[in-house]
Amino acid sequence: EVQLVESGGGTVLAGGSLRLSCEASGFTFNDHSIGWFRQAPGKEREGVACISPADGLEYFDDSVKGRFTISTDKGWKTAYLQMANMKPEDTAVYYCTAAPIPQLDCSGRARPSYYWGRGTRVTVSS
Repeated sequence: EVQLVESGGGTVLAGGSLRLSCEASGFTFNDHSIGWFRQAPGKEREGVACISPADGLEYFDDSVKGRFTISTDKGWKTAYLQMANMKPEDTAVYYCTAAPIPQLDCSGRARPSYYWGRGTRVTVSS
């Protein structure tokens, strides 16, 4: 059974940093892409950052380029989203997601066919 469990959300002041973690089980990173989508109140879920650990390919939405980084641990069990210089518009519920390569499209819509975690809430106050 595939499981994605997020942690690390919270409240931070604008300009601050947070690191989100996603513990994954039930699949292997060598043939899956993993990443993060977010959903702000009243908005659609949107892709933030994704990575294919096997080949190192990364994607970042324009709104987070230069501020967010995505990585995995050496054991390929946990994915991280390091968020820096955060802005109030980063406020959202952040969802960890994964799918077999090449199905995960971080620039596209959130598909129900992807694996999803339950989300972790991030609030950035000004």
